[in-house]
Amino acid sequence: MASDAIPVPPQFKPIQHHLRTAQEHEKRDPVVAYFCRLYAMQSGMKIDSKTPECRKFLVKLMDQLEIMKSQLGDNESITQDVVGNAHVENYAYKMFLYADTEDRAGRFHKNMIKSFYTASLLYDVLTVFGELTEENIQHRKYAKWKAAYIHNCLKNGETPQSGPTGMDDDEILDNESKGDGSLPQSSISNIPPDSMPTSDLSNIQVPPGDQPPSNFSTIHIPPGAHAPANTPAEVPGNSGEVRLTPEDYARAQKYCKYAGSALQYEDVGTAVQNLQKALQLLTTGRE
Repeated sequence: MASDAIPVPPQFKPIQHHLRTAQEHEKRDPVVAYFCRLYAMQSGMKIDSKTPECRKFLVKLMDQLEIMKSQLGDNESITQDVVGNAHVENYAYKMFLYADTEDRAGRFHKNMIKSFYTASLLYDVLTVFGELTEENIQHRKYAKWKAAYIHNCLKNGETPQSGPTGMDDDEILDNESKGDGSLPQSSISNIPPDSMPTSDLSNIQVPPGDQPPSNFSTIHIPPGAHAPANTPAEVPGNSGEVRLTPEDYARAQKYCKYAGSALQYEDVGTAVQNLQKALQLLTTGRE
């Protein structure tokens, strides 16, 4: 949109990359663009809503959101939070999986760095729907670390190590504490939008038996890529003694809706994974 050309006030440096991600997805995925801007607006309100330049910028951003909402008014991803959550989460997950697959295959390039970084930004965006799951928190930390680590290795003429080898939790926490949404000594945000593998994401399927290395400590590979899919015979039977809480039912319902959202994009792997999670929860009371 034209108002994207309005300079971002310096106070809003922490959200400038989320706004750029919104702009990059304007035509590719308007839903992702909408929620990136919504996250930016909500974060901007917390940062500075009183300074004239910031207030003016936020008003323009609100206008953009209203226009987009009217244009996407019949889209369930906009009208229903649980569907919107699933849409953004699935997109972030596929972006993460693309980058992680390239990383583990030893294919280090700007596209995969950009994908790791964009995935980390989209996990930020998911907070508009509520607190992140522990799994998504770990994905976000890992993606930010990987983007910075690989970028700096290539910049210095070094060969990066695939996977989480050499991962330093203190380094990740230090990067997180900077709080500016950018990567240290990085120009990742300057990679042209056209270099992003967005067009390939719809074809990415969740590999059912893609086992991660044993040293994957506290960071988890995206769901569905860490273990073979359960066959019906492997699903634990319900002994009749499982007592489910209202929260359990709500989570099971969420997984079913995530599956439905994935099927809208013909993403069978993610749909199966979420249905299996729902079945596991309903039959055992555990995830």
